[in-house]
Amino acid sequence: MYALMFGQFLRTRTCQIGLVLILILGVISILIGKQFLIDQEKITSDVVENHAGHLKRNLEFHSDDIGLLLYYLEFVLVNPSSPIAALSIGQRDINPSVQSVNIRTLEGQRHDTDLVNPVSLLHGNLDLSFIILFVFPLLIIAFTYNLRSEEVESGTWRLVGVMSKSKFKFLLMKLAVRIALVLIALVVLIVLAALTLNISWNAAFVAFFVTGFLYQLFWFGICFWVVSLRQNSAVNALALLVIWLTLVILLPSALNNHIANKYPVPEALTTIIKQRDGYHQKWDTSKRETMEKFYTKYPQFESFGFPPEEGFNWLWYYAIQHMGDEESLDDSQMMRAKIEQREFKSRNWAKVVPTMHTQVVFNDVAGTSLTNHMDFLRQIQDFHEQIRLFFYPKIFHDENAKQINWEQFEPSYVQQEEEIDWIGNLLPLTIGLFLFLLLAVINRKAM
Repeated sequence: MYALMFGQFLRTRTCQIGLVLILILGVISILIGKQFLIDQEKITSDVVENHAGHLKRNLEFHSDDIGLLLYYLEFVLVNPSSPIAALSIGQRDINPSVQSVNIRTLEGQRHDTDLVNPVSLLHGNLDLSFIILFVFPLLIIAFTYNLRSEEVESGTWRLVGVMSKSKFKFLLMKLAVRIALVLIALVVLIVLAALTLNISWNAAFVAFFVTGFLYQLFWFGICFWVVSLRQNSAVNALALLVIWLTLVILLPSALNNHIANKYPVPEALTTIIKQRDGYHQKWDTSKRETMEKFYTKYPQFESFGFPPEEGFNWLWYYAIQHMGDEESLDDSQMMRAKIEQREFKSRNWAKVVPTMHTQVVFNDVAGTSLTNHMDFLRQIQDFHEQIRLFFYPKIFHDENAKQINWEQFEPSYVQQEEEIDWIGNLLPLTIGLFLFLLLAVINRKAM
Protein backbone atom coordinates (compact mmCIF):
# COMPACT_ATOMS: atom_id res chain seq x y z
CA MET A 1 0.00 0.00 0.00
CA TYR A 2 2.79 2.41 0.94
CA ALA A 3 4.69 1.60 -2.26
CA LEU A 4 1.57 2.37 -4.29
CA MET A 5 1.09 5.68 -2.46
CA PHE A 6 4.75 6.62 -2.94
CA GLY A 7 4.57 5.90 -6.65
CA GLN A 8 1.30 7.75 -7.08
CA PHE A 9 2.50 10.87 -5.21
CA LEU A 10 5.93 10.92 -6.88
CA ARG A 11 4.22 11.11 -10.27
CA THR A 12 2.40 14.32 -9.37
CA ARG A 13 3.73 17.65 -10.65
CA THR A 14 3.48 19.15 -7.17
CA CYS A 15 5.84 16.55 -5.76
CA GLN A 16 8.32 16.66 -8.61
CA ILE A 17 8.53 20.45 -8.87
CA GLY A 18 8.57 20.88 -5.09
CA LEU A 19 11.39 18.41 -4.46
CA VAL A 20 13.51 19.67 -7.34
CA LEU A 21 13.05 23.28 -6.26
CA ILE A 22 13.89 22.61 -2.59
CA LEU A 23 17.00 20.64 -3.54
CA ILE A 24 18.20 23.35 -5.93
CA LEU A 25 17.67 26.08 -3.34
CA GLY A 26 19.35 23.90 -0.71
CA VAL A 27 22.42 23.35 -2.89
CA ILE A 28 22.61 27.10 -3.63
CA SER A 29 22.43 27.87 0.10
CA ILE A 30 25.24 25.40 0.83
CA LEU A 31 27.42 26.97 -1.86
CA ILE A 32 26.70 30.44 -0.44
CA GLY A 33 27.69 29.10 2.98
CA LYS A 34 30.91 27.71 1.53
CA GLN A 35 31.70 31.09 -0.03
CA PHE A 36 31.04 32.70 3.36
CA LEU A 37 33.61 30.39 4.97
CA ILE A 38 36.11 31.12 2.20
CA ASP A 39 35.63 34.87 2.73
CA GLN A 40 36.05 34.49 6.50
CA GLU A 41 39.22 32.44 6.06
CA LYS A 42 40.59 34.97 3.58
CA ILE A 43 39.93 37.87 5.94
CA THR A 44 41.61 36.03 8.79
CA SER A 45 44.60 34.93 6.72
CA ASP A 46 45.04 38.44 5.26
CA VAL A 47 44.98 40.00 8.73
CA VAL A 48 47.44 37.42 10.09
CA GLU A 49 49.75 37.90 7.11
CA ASN A 50 49.55 41.70 7.22
CA HIS A 51 50.05 41.82 10.98
CA ALA A 52 53.66 40.64 10.69
CA GLY A 53 54.36 43.32 8.09
CA HIS A 54 52.56 45.90 10.20
CA LEU A 55 54.84 45.14 13.17
CA LYS A 56 57.96 45.16 11.03
CA ARG A 57 57.21 48.49 9.33
CA ASN A 58 56.42 50.30 12.55
CA LEU A 59 59.49 48.91 14.28
CA GLU A 60 61.63 50.23 11.45
CA PHE A 61 60.26 53.77 11.74
CA HIS A 62 59.46 54.17 15.45
CA SER A 63 61.65 51.76 17.42
CA ASP A 64 63.48 54.69 19.02
CA ASP A 65 60.28 55.95 20.69
CA ILE A 66 58.20 53.18 22.25
CA GLY A 67 55.36 55.56 23.13
CA LEU A 68 54.97 56.60 19.51
CA LEU A 69 55.38 52.99 18.38
CA LEU A 70 52.51 51.82 20.58
CA TYR A 71 50.40 54.70 19.31
CA TYR A 72 50.38 53.03 15.90
CA LEU A 73 50.68 49.31 16.67
CA GLU A 74 47.55 47.19 16.51
CA PHE A 75 47.00 43.74 17.96
CA VAL A 76 44.61 41.17 16.52
CA LEU A 77 41.93 39.04 18.17
CA VAL A 78 40.08 36.48 16.05
CA ASN A 79 36.72 34.85 16.73
CA PRO A 80 37.04 31.91 14.30
CA SER A 81 34.02 30.65 12.37
CA SER A 82 33.38 26.94 12.60
CA PRO A 83 32.23 25.13 9.42
CA ILE A 84 28.71 24.84 10.82
CA ALA A 85 28.50 28.66 10.80
CA ALA A 86 27.99 28.38 7.03
CA LEU A 87 24.59 26.78 7.69
CA SER A 88 23.35 29.62 9.90
CA ILE A 89 25.38 32.79 9.36
CA GLY A 90 23.46 34.85 11.93
CA GLN A 91 25.36 37.81 13.43
CA ARG A 92 28.47 37.04 11.39
CA ASP A 93 26.61 38.67 8.49
CA ILE A 94 27.07 42.15 10.01
CA ASN A 95 29.54 41.83 12.90
CA PRO A 96 33.24 41.15 12.27
CA SER A 97 34.97 38.03 13.51
CA VAL A 98 38.41 39.70 13.40
CA GLN A 99 39.17 42.75 15.52
CA SER A 100 42.34 44.86 15.53
CA VAL A 101 42.87 47.10 18.57
CA ASN A 102 45.60 49.41 19.80
CA ILE A 103 46.23 50.44 23.41
CA ARG A 104 44.43 53.76 23.07
CA THR A 105 40.74 54.25 23.97
CA LEU A 106 38.77 51.03 23.46
CA GLU A 107 35.16 52.20 22.93
CA GLY A 108 36.04 53.84 19.64
CA GLN A 109 37.44 50.54 18.35
CA ARG A 110 35.37 47.76 19.86
CA HIS A 111 32.28 48.27 17.70
CA ASP A 112 34.10 48.82 14.40
CA THR A 113 32.64 46.67 11.64
CA ASP A 114 33.73 45.62 8.18
CA LEU A 115 32.96 47.73 5.14
CA VAL A 116 30.09 45.89 3.48
CA ASN A 117 27.95 46.76 0.49
CA PRO A 118 24.58 47.89 1.98
CA VAL A 119 22.75 46.22 -0.90
CA SER A 120 24.27 42.90 0.18
CA LEU A 121 23.16 43.51 3.74
CA LEU A 122 19.65 44.31 2.51
CA HIS A 123 19.38 41.04 0.59
CA GLY A 124 21.14 38.98 3.26
CA ASN A 125 22.67 35.55 2.83
CA LEU A 126 20.63 32.57 1.67
CA ASP A 127 21.97 30.03 4.14
CA LEU A 128 20.57 26.57 4.80
CA SER A 129 18.82 27.72 7.97
CA PHE A 130 16.74 30.10 5.81
CA ILE A 131 15.71 27.21 3.54
CA ILE A 132 14.75 25.08 6.53
CA LEU A 133 12.87 27.86 8.31
CA PHE A 134 11.07 29.54 5.42
CA VAL A 135 11.00 27.32 2.35
CA PHE A 136 10.51 23.81 3.74
CA PRO A 137 7.23 24.79 5.48
CA LEU A 138 5.90 26.06 2.14
CA LEU A 139 6.79 22.70 0.56
CA ILE A 140 5.00 20.89 3.39
CA ILE A 141 1.93 23.08 2.90
CA ALA A 142 1.94 22.35 -0.84
CA PHE A 143 2.19 18.61 -0.15
CA THR A 144 -0.52 18.36 2.53
CA TYR A 145 -3.13 21.12 2.15
CA ASN A 146 -5.41 18.83 0.08
CA LEU A 147 -4.59 15.61 1.89
CA ARG A 148 -8.27 14.89 2.53
CA SER A 149 -10.07 17.47 0.41
CA GLU A 150 -8.71 16.12 -2.89
CA GLU A 151 -10.42 12.79 -2.14
CA VAL A 152 -13.68 14.56 -1.31
CA GLU A 153 -13.55 16.87 -4.32
CA SER A 154 -12.72 14.02 -6.70
CA GLY A 155 -15.57 11.88 -5.31
CA THR A 156 -13.37 9.05 -4.00
CA TRP A 157 -13.71 9.78 -0.26
CA ARG A 158 -16.73 7.48 0.15
CA LEU A 159 -14.89 4.77 -1.74
CA VAL A 160 -12.00 5.15 0.72
CA GLY A 161 -14.47 4.65 3.55
CA VAL A 162 -15.66 1.39 1.96
CA MET A 163 -12.23 -0.03 1.09
CA SER A 164 -10.32 1.12 4.17
CA LYS A 165 -10.98 0.04 7.74
CA SER A 166 -10.27 3.57 8.95
CA LYS A 167 -10.35 6.83 7.01
CA PHE A 168 -8.12 8.36 9.67
CA LYS A 169 -5.54 5.62 9.21
CA PHE A 170 -5.68 6.14 5.46
CA LEU A 171 -4.89 9.86 5.92
CA LEU A 172 -2.04 8.97 8.27
CA MET A 173 -0.57 6.73 5.57
CA LYS A 174 -0.78 9.52 3.01
CA LEU A 175 0.77 11.88 5.52
CA ALA A 176 3.59 9.41 6.25
CA VAL A 177 4.49 9.31 2.55
CA ARG A 178 4.84 13.08 2.45
CA ILE A 179 6.77 13.17 5.72
CA ALA A 180 9.21 10.59 4.40
CA LEU A 181 9.85 12.50 1.17
CA VAL A 182 10.38 15.84 2.92
CA LEU A 183 12.68 14.35 5.54
CA ILE A 184 14.66 12.49 2.87
CA ALA A 185 15.18 15.82 1.09
CA LEU A 186 16.32 17.37 4.38
CA VAL A 187 18.72 14.50 5.08
CA VAL A 188 20.16 14.76 1.56
CA LEU A 189 20.87 18.48 2.07
CA ILE A 190 22.34 17.94 5.55
CA VAL A 191 24.65 15.17 4.33
CA LEU A 192 25.63 17.23 1.27
CA ALA A 193 26.39 20.19 3.56
CA ALA A 194 28.54 18.01 5.82
CA LEU A 195 30.55 16.75 2.84
CA THR A 196 30.84 20.11 1.08
CA LEU A 197 31.73 22.14 4.17
CA ASN A 198 33.79 19.46 5.96
CA ILE A 199 31.52 19.53 8.98
CA SER A 200 32.17 16.83 11.56
CA TRP A 201 29.23 15.08 13.17
CA ASN A 202 29.78 16.65 16.57
CA ALA A 203 27.15 17.60 19.16
CA ALA A 204 26.52 21.00 17.55
CA PHE A 205 25.88 19.54 14.08
CA VAL A 206 23.67 16.79 15.47
CA ALA A 207 21.70 19.45 17.39
CA PHE A 208 21.28 21.43 14.16
CA PHE A 209 20.04 18.35 12.32
CA VAL A 210 17.68 17.15 15.06
CA THR A 211 16.21 20.65 15.51
CA GLY A 212 15.62 20.99 11.77
CA PHE A 213 14.10 17.49 11.70
CA LEU A 214 11.72 18.29 14.57
CA TYR A 215 10.83 21.66 13.03
CA GLN A 216 9.58 19.91 9.87
CA LEU A 217 7.49 17.51 11.95
CA PHE A 218 6.02 20.50 13.78
CA TRP A 219 4.80 21.92 10.47
CA PHE A 220 3.36 18.55 9.47
CA GLY A 221 1.48 18.62 12.78
CA ILE A 222 0.00 22.03 11.93
CA CYS A 223 -0.97 20.91 8.44
CA PHE A 224 -2.60 17.70 9.66
CA TRP A 225 -4.64 19.65 12.21
CA VAL A 226 -5.89 22.05 9.49
CA VAL A 227 -6.74 19.06 7.27
CA SER A 228 -8.69 17.50 10.14
CA LEU A 229 -11.03 20.53 10.15
CA ARG A 230 -12.62 19.10 6.96
CA GLN A 231 -12.55 22.27 4.85
CA ASN A 232 -12.07 22.41 1.09
CA SER A 233 -8.67 22.75 -0.56
CA ALA A 234 -8.88 26.52 -1.05
CA VAL A 235 -9.71 27.16 2.60
CA ASN A 236 -6.98 24.79 3.78
CA ALA A 237 -4.36 26.47 1.58
CA LEU A 238 -5.42 29.95 2.69
CA ALA A 239 -5.44 28.98 6.38
CA LEU A 240 -1.99 27.40 6.17
CA LEU A 241 -0.53 30.37 4.32
CA VAL A 242 -1.94 32.71 6.98
CA ILE A 243 -0.36 30.54 9.68
CA TRP A 244 2.95 30.57 7.77
CA LEU A 245 2.90 34.35 7.43
CA THR A 246 2.01 34.76 11.10
CA LEU A 247 4.70 32.43 12.47
CA VAL A 248 7.46 33.27 10.02
CA ILE A 249 7.02 37.02 9.40
CA LEU A 250 4.34 38.81 11.42
CA LEU A 251 5.06 37.55 14.94
CA PRO A 252 8.88 37.81 14.73
CA SER A 253 8.62 41.32 13.24
CA ALA A 254 6.09 42.49 15.81
CA LEU A 255 8.09 41.08 18.72
CA ASN A 256 11.32 42.58 17.40
CA ASN A 257 9.66 45.98 17.10
CA HIS A 258 8.13 45.70 20.58
CA ILE A 259 11.44 44.74 22.22
CA ALA A 260 13.36 47.47 20.35
CA ASN A 261 10.86 50.10 21.52
CA LYS A 262 10.78 48.78 25.09
CA TYR A 263 14.56 48.73 25.40
CA PRO A 264 15.89 51.67 23.35
CA VAL A 265 19.66 52.05 23.25
CA PRO A 266 20.51 55.79 23.10
CA GLU A 267 23.75 54.84 24.88
CA ALA A 268 25.06 53.50 21.56
CA LEU A 269 25.62 57.15 20.56
CA THR A 270 26.32 58.72 23.96
CA THR A 271 29.03 56.13 24.71
CA ILE A 272 31.10 57.27 21.73
CA ILE A 273 30.42 60.96 22.41
CA LYS A 274 31.44 60.69 26.06
CA GLN A 275 34.50 58.64 25.19
CA ARG A 276 35.66 61.30 22.73
CA ASP A 277 34.79 64.22 25.01
CA GLY A 278 36.40 62.48 27.97
CA TYR A 279 39.64 62.23 26.00
CA HIS A 280 39.65 65.64 24.27
CA GLN A 281 38.67 67.62 27.36
CA LYS A 282 41.66 66.23 29.24
CA TRP A 283 43.96 68.29 27.01
CA ASP A 284 42.62 71.38 28.79
CA THR A 285 42.50 69.79 32.25
CA SER A 286 45.22 69.87 34.90
CA LYS A 287 47.64 66.99 34.33
CA ARG A 288 47.75 66.32 38.04
CA GLU A 289 43.97 65.93 38.21
CA THR A 290 44.07 63.47 35.29
CA MET A 291 46.92 61.47 36.81
CA GLU A 292 45.19 61.26 40.21
CA LYS A 293 42.15 59.65 38.54
CA PHE A 294 44.44 57.34 36.58
CA TYR A 295 46.34 56.26 39.70
CA THR A 296 43.07 55.63 41.51
CA LYS A 297 42.31 53.04 38.82
CA TYR A 298 45.90 51.72 38.61
CA PRO A 299 47.71 52.32 41.92
CA GLN A 300 50.56 50.05 40.74
CA PHE A 301 51.75 52.88 38.47
CA GLU A 302 51.66 55.60 41.13
CA SER A 303 55.45 55.43 41.55
CA PHE A 304 55.84 57.15 38.17
CA GLY A 305 54.69 60.37 39.82
CA PHE A 306 53.20 63.45 38.17
CA PRO A 307 54.50 64.91 34.92
CA PRO A 308 55.18 68.66 34.64
CA GLU A 309 52.19 70.78 33.60
CA GLU A 310 54.04 72.13 30.60
CA GLY A 311 55.05 70.00 27.64
CA PHE A 312 54.09 66.57 26.31
CA ASN A 313 54.56 63.29 28.17
CA TRP A 314 53.59 59.73 27.18
CA LEU A 315 52.62 58.87 30.77
CA TRP A 316 50.06 61.65 30.79
CA TYR A 317 48.97 60.97 27.18
CA TYR A 318 48.05 57.33 27.77
CA ALA A 319 46.39 58.32 31.03
CA ILE A 320 44.03 60.68 29.19
CA GLN A 321 43.41 57.98 26.58
CA HIS A 322 42.27 55.65 29.33
CA MET A 323 40.19 58.40 30.95
CA GLY A 324 38.19 58.59 27.74
CA ASP A 325 37.05 55.01 28.36
CA GLU A 326 36.42 55.77 32.03
CA GLU A 327 34.18 58.74 31.18
CA SER A 328 32.02 56.55 28.93
CA LEU A 329 32.09 53.47 31.19
CA ASP A 330 28.59 53.91 32.66
CA ASP A 331 26.97 54.42 29.26
CA SER A 332 28.92 51.52 27.81
CA GLN A 333 27.75 49.20 30.58
CA MET A 334 24.15 50.42 30.21
CA MET A 335 24.29 49.82 26.47
CA ARG A 336 25.52 46.25 26.90
CA ALA A 337 22.95 45.64 29.64
CA LYS A 338 20.10 46.77 27.38
CA ILE A 339 21.36 44.68 24.47
CA GLU A 340 21.50 41.69 26.80
CA GLN A 341 17.96 42.50 28.01
CA ARG A 342 16.79 42.53 24.40
CA GLU A 343 18.44 39.17 23.80
CA PHE A 344 16.97 37.72 27.00
CA LYS A 345 13.44 38.86 26.14
CA SER A 346 13.78 37.64 22.56
CA ARG A 347 14.81 34.21 23.76
CA ASN A 348 11.88 34.06 26.19
CA TRP A 349 9.39 34.98 23.47
CA ALA A 350 11.05 32.54 21.09
CA LYS A 351 10.00 29.67 23.34
CA VAL A 352 6.38 30.21 22.25
CA VAL A 353 7.13 31.12 18.62
CA PRO A 354 8.62 27.98 17.01
CA THR A 355 10.15 29.77 14.02
CA MET A 356 12.02 32.22 16.26
CA HIS A 357 13.05 29.42 18.61
CA THR A 358 14.45 27.32 15.77
CA GLN A 359 16.44 30.27 14.44
CA VAL A 360 17.84 30.93 17.94
CA VAL A 361 18.90 27.29 18.25
CA PHE A 362 20.51 27.28 14.81
CA ASN A 363 22.53 30.41 15.62
CA ASP A 364 23.52 29.09 19.04
CA VAL A 365 24.87 25.77 17.82
CA ALA A 366 26.58 27.49 14.86
CA GLY A 367 28.29 30.02 17.16
CA THR A 368 26.77 32.96 15.26
CA SER A 369 24.30 34.27 17.84
CA LEU A 370 24.21 37.73 19.42
CA THR A 371 25.24 36.09 22.69
CA ASN A 372 28.37 34.78 20.99
CA HIS A 373 29.17 38.24 19.64
CA MET A 374 28.64 39.88 23.04
CA ASP A 375 31.03 37.34 24.56
CA PHE A 376 33.54 38.26 21.86
CA LEU A 377 33.19 41.95 22.74
CA ARG A 378 33.91 41.13 26.39
CA GLN A 379 36.99 39.18 25.35
CA ILE A 380 38.14 42.16 23.27
CA GLN A 381 37.93 44.27 26.42
CA ASP A 382 39.99 41.73 28.39
CA PHE A 383 42.47 41.46 25.51
CA HIS A 384 42.83 45.26 25.35
CA GLU A 385 43.39 45.42 29.11
CA GLN A 386 46.11 42.76 28.97
CA ILE A 387 48.14 44.45 26.27
CA ARG A 388 47.76 47.86 27.94
CA LEU A 389 49.01 46.57 31.29
CA PHE A 390 51.88 44.81 29.54
CA PHE A 391 53.07 47.90 27.67
CA TYR A 392 52.30 50.70 30.13
CA PRO A 393 55.36 50.05 32.35
CA LYS A 394 57.60 49.80 29.28
CA ILE A 395 56.27 53.09 27.88
CA PHE A 396 56.49 54.87 31.24
CA HIS A 397 60.09 53.61 31.70
CA ASP A 398 60.87 54.58 28.08
CA GLU A 399 62.33 51.14 27.40
CA ASN A 400 64.06 50.24 24.17
CA ALA A 401 61.53 48.68 21.79
CA LYS A 402 64.20 46.39 20.36
CA GLN A 403 64.49 44.59 23.71
CA ILE A 404 60.87 43.36 23.51
CA ASN A 405 60.11 39.97 21.99
CA TRP A 406 57.58 41.09 19.37
CA GLU A 407 57.11 37.58 17.99
CA GLN A 408 54.90 36.76 20.98
CA PHE A 409 52.26 39.21 19.72
CA GLU A 410 50.84 37.05 16.98
CA PRO A 411 47.08 37.21 16.36
CA SER A 412 45.16 35.58 19.22
CA TYR A 413 42.20 33.25 18.77
CA VAL A 414 39.30 33.07 21.18
CA GLN A 415 37.74 29.76 22.11
CA GLN A 416 34.01 29.79 22.81
CA GLU A 417 32.46 26.48 23.77
CA GLU A 418 28.79 26.35 22.83
CA GLU A 419 26.97 24.16 25.35
CA ILE A 420 24.02 22.25 23.90
CA ASP A 421 20.84 22.56 25.98
CA TRP A 422 19.05 19.55 24.50
CA ILE A 423 15.91 19.87 26.62
CA GLY A 424 15.62 23.63 26.13
CA ASN A 425 16.25 23.31 22.39
CA LEU A 426 13.84 20.49 21.63
CA LEU A 427 11.06 20.88 24.22
CA PRO A 428 9.18 23.87 22.66
CA LEU A 429 9.01 22.18 19.24
CA THR A 430 8.03 18.85 20.79
CA ILE A 431 5.22 20.46 22.78
CA GLY A 432 3.96 22.27 19.67
CA LEU A 433 4.05 19.07 17.62
CA PHE A 434 2.09 17.03 20.14
CA LEU A 435 -0.39 19.86 20.70
CA PHE A 436 -1.42 19.96 17.04
CA LEU A 437 -1.42 16.17 16.75
CA LEU A 438 -3.73 16.03 19.76
CA LEU A 439 -6.07 18.56 18.16
CA ALA A 440 -6.09 16.46 14.98
CA VAL A 441 -6.87 13.28 16.93
CA ILE A 442 -9.75 15.08 18.68
CA ASN A 443 -11.23 15.75 15.22
CA ARG A 444 -10.70 12.11 14.23
CA LYS A 445 -14.31 10.96 14.62
CA ALA A 446 -15.64 13.83 12.54
CA MET A 447 -13.44 12.75 9.62
